[in-house]
Amino acid sequence: MTETGIKMPNFEHPEYPEATLLHLESMVPCRESQVSSLMSIFGERQHFSFPSIFIYGHTSSGKTYVMQTLLETLELPHVFVNCVECFTSRLLLEEILTQLQNLSSESKHGSHVPCDTFNDFVRLFKQEIITQDLQNQTVYIVLDKAEQLREMEANVLPGFLRLQEMTDRNVTVIFLSEIVWELFRPNTGCLEPFTLYFPDYSIEYSADFYAAYINILLGVFYTVCRDLKELRHLAALNFTKYCEPVVRGEANERDTRRLWKNIESHLKKAMQTVYLREISSSQWERIQQDDGEPGHLKGLSAHAHVELPYYSKFLLIAAYLASYNPARTDKRFFLKHHGKIKKTNFLKKHEKTSNHLLGPKPFPLDRLLAILYSIVDNKVAPTANIFSQITSLVTLQLLTLVGHDDKLDGPKYKCTVSLDFIRAIARTVNFDIIKYLYDFL
Repeated sequence: MTETGIKMPNFEHPEYPEATLLHLESMVPCRESQVSSLMSIFGERQHFSFPSIFIYGHTSSGKTYVMQTLLETLELPHVFVNCVECFTSRLLLEEILTQLQNLSSESKHGSHVPCDTFNDFVRLFKQEIITQDLQNQTVYIVLDKAEQLREMEANVLPGFLRLQEMTDRNVTVIFLSEIVWELFRPNTGCLEPFTLYFPDYSIEYSADFYAAYINILLGVFYTVCRDLKELRHLAALNFTKYCEPVVRGEANERDTRRLWKNIESHLKKAMQTVYLREISSSQWERIQQDDGEPGHLKGLSAHAHVELPYYSKFLLIAAYLASYNPARTDKRFFLKHHGKIKKTNFLKKHEKTSNHLLGPKPFPLDRLLAILYSIVDNKVAPTANIFSQITSLVTLQLLTLVGHDDKLDGPKYKCTVSLDFIRAIARTVNFDIIKYLYDFL
């Protein structure tokens, strides 16, 4: 707003009056950045524009609407063709020439112009530019649903990309598509277009709203996670849930107390996914719809294996067995030709307390490796770097280091995962872990 109270347009262009720019701004909300870029590329009417522009984005991202509104509001000479309707090169070229005839105020209904080849199109296009007296301004050809051009003759797409050069006229071809340019590029090479991306429409929130959300998120996760990448992942994963009361109209952006109440339990459940990256955003949202308890997240333990390499899963299984089985039982469980072992000797009568109730016990590295090679068998070649994978499991807090490297007997570890967790891991590699657990004999 100026001192006189008159609103000034965000768009600036010496070619057009302020009233036109204000009207254009009101017609293209949330696309000001893209429109400003296009107006800069177009320049003034008599300027040569870029030979070709490739605009891409998902369905309903405003590509067609914005381009039509921009060209019509600024009254730029243009033709607009849907490549799905004109599904052959002949139909496409003839439609362009027919619409070009209609640009003249004298002939509102142009006659049909037969055109069989792209060479004919170049010749007829040059003639029509002179007939319509358009030599001194840019003519825009907009090809909507441009991905259909890939189904036409091989010379059509390269021809449109070089149309300005071939006709020696001030013409810009604009391609509108839902797929990226890399899926268009001909193998023989071509003149590269200027590419412009239209992102999806989204609800815009203020900087204060984002700041309040980040403060809440850090209040929950910062004590257990200092990794910036992980915190960024958690922020993106849980933001939709934070916005729910605002989207439903139950709260405004500054109602921090209600927003916190809505997301508190959600964030506590999300604490179980830190570092694991076992679920995508869509899977996490589906889990929340079930309103499960934190300890009974539907499918959570089943997803926890996704980011673990195949060999690391066996390593974790071996660690669990070493933590919950007495060392004296290893021969019975893991030695193939151990001979007969009397059940009375194997099961001590004084052992009445479950090892799972007592918790995991530390084990040395050599015992872990012995169990690992026994259960892996021929399922996978043990060529991976075992020690780096053990370090990774410790980093993920699936194993805990309880010994020290300076001791003569080497480091010792404990497995910290739950029974449900390890059973889910074992199922993914077809390993029946219950048969190898002393407590379940």
